[in-house]
Amino acid sequence: MDPITFSIIRHRLFRVIEEAVITLKHVSGSAITNEGHDLMVSLYRADGSLLMGGVGFLHHLTSAAEACKAIIRRFEGQINEGDLFLLNDPYTAALHTSDIYLVSPIHHQGKLIAWSACFVHVYDIGAMNPGGFAPDAQDIYTEGFSSPGLKLIDRGVMRQDVWDTMLNMVRGPEMVALDLRSMIACNNVAKDRMLALTDKYGEQTVDEAGRLLIEQSETKLRARLRELPDGEWQSRQYLDVKGEVSKVVLKMIKKDDTLVFDFTGSSPQTKYSLNCTKWASLGGLFAPLFPLLCYDITWNEGVIKPITMIAPAGSIVNCTRPAPVSVATVGAIQSVNNAACSTIGKMLAASALYADEASAVWHANHFALFMFGMNQRGGESIGILTETFAGSGGARTFADGVDVGGEIPNPISRMANVETIEASFPIRYLFRRRLKDSGGPGKFRGGTGAEMAIVAHDAPQGGIHYVLSGKGSKFPMSDGLGGGYPGAVNDYVWVHAPPEVAASEMFSQNLDKIPGTKEAISWGVFPLMHKDTLYLRWNGGGGVGDPLARVPASVVRDVAEGTISPSAALQVYGVVLEDGNVDEDATTQRRAALLRARTEVEA
Repeated sequence: MDPITFSIIRHRLFRVIEEAVITLKHVSGSAITNEGHDLMVSLYRADGSLLMGGVGFLHHLTSAAEACKAIIRRFEGQINEGDLFLLNDPYTAALHTSDIYLVSPIHHQGKLIAWSACFVHVYDIGAMNPGGFAPDAQDIYTEGFSSPGLKLIDRGVMRQDVWDTMLNMVRGPEMVALDLRSMIACNNVAKDRMLALTDKYGEQTVDEAGRLLIEQSETKLRARLRELPDGEWQSRQYLDVKGEVSKVVLKMIKKDDTLVFDFTGSSPQTKYSLNCTKWASLGGLFAPLFPLLCYDITWNEGVIKPITMIAPAGSIVNCTRPAPVSVATVGAIQSVNNAACSTIGKMLAASALYADEASAVWHANHFALFMFGMNQRGGESIGILTETFAGSGGARTFADGVDVGGEIPNPISRMANVETIEASFPIRYLFRRRLKDSGGPGKFRGGTGAEMAIVAHDAPQGGIHYVLSGKGSKFPMSDGLGGGYPGAVNDYVWVHAPPEVAASEMFSQNLDKIPGTKEAISWGVFPLMHKDTLYLRWNGGGGVGDPLARVPASVVRDVAEGTISPSAALQVYGVVLEDGNVDEDATTQRRAALLRARTEVEA
């Protein structure tokens, strides 16, 4: 193909996705979508294979491909021009029931030429807990509406019976309808732009460009893999729910131009909704692989071909029906993310050519905090606090991680403004800021996470309730690299206010000064009522290299900026400060003493 035509079509495909994402965000009324960017839009070939992956949560690129293929199988002979299909069954393709895929066939002159697909985390899915994350669920049947595929729009006409049935099963049907309409609009834009592209260049030319693009991506990734050293790298992640500990074990094997991700040895599926299905694990390992190994390669089917996944059936990373999975995205799936990120980082660090592209694990422990109840205007509200999307950057082999720096699996993630959340729920923030000493220590420090505290405010019912879930706060998960330490753990504290609280104490600026009895929590449904406070913090990124090799001037800067404490400077980094300056002789002696102590422990 003429290289200029190929380049134009490739860039036009990128633009199709960008315009569809903009449409999705503008139509949606949900902060998790238009501010948190919990979304995905991608294009697929006529057979359902990935043509071009878009931004957002990258776990969904491969899962949505399987959704397209499932629809093709299920509706063979019934896929018409103007149709639109819905799928959200985790045992068919989706990550969990709250992530609804809308997939749209694209026909040109009566011929199926492509698919567009998108998802958002819908406002509610009818699960036993509001918002869709259901820590109380015992099986998939209590996790809300679930479909392996249905036709929502038939030849351009909404199937009102299906639409009404879905909205009849959820809390807040108006907001769920808006979520669905935003995805319908997104697919319409993608379809219109693809048809305009096809009208201009012809169906055969566009299809050939897609085939070559996939071939090019496979060739480029295989060439990159051949430049990397052969070997095996391992990682292990732990999850803790109510004292029950599960693990995700990964051995990544690199040989020639292939990668195998083997999860043999991972824990059996659990009774808690942390489990994930096979398709979710596949998406979970690709989510960090796309940006770490394919940052300059188009994300499509060609990237998938050199990769093999082994995930034993019945394990926490390949559970069998009807195991609950509603918390999978912040549970086993993210643990798969972390393990893959860790092993890929180790492989890159072992290469002289690619060492500068290695990274410690980024934000490794999402929390899911869904609030529900009557808002300050007397209406019902359900929604997630988006702070977890702010994340934390893992350190690189040449630089610190970015403080509150997002996360690897979603290049455009961010958190909503405080004002957005306070306008949606009857709450007030006491504070929200970077968390001192949360970044993993190292020669290069991991980016910090953050901490926050909220109280009820102007609440007609005296407060609001929330659903809290995640992987617990017992284990560090943001692994370091090359001697770097992991980032700090998450923490969740319910502060029970005493009967009488002084007005001045209601604006406390740290956890220690918030009045009341402090109770550690991490899983379940809780009230935020009257003068009680909810405090939480999220983990920092992993560090790279020995903390005792960090340049003392960088430690001084960190202390001055409040990212590490003077105590950490002395105890972890071995830097002795005197009036804010480095005492060089004392620092040399201190570091030597810390090194000797390590040797004695090892002996």
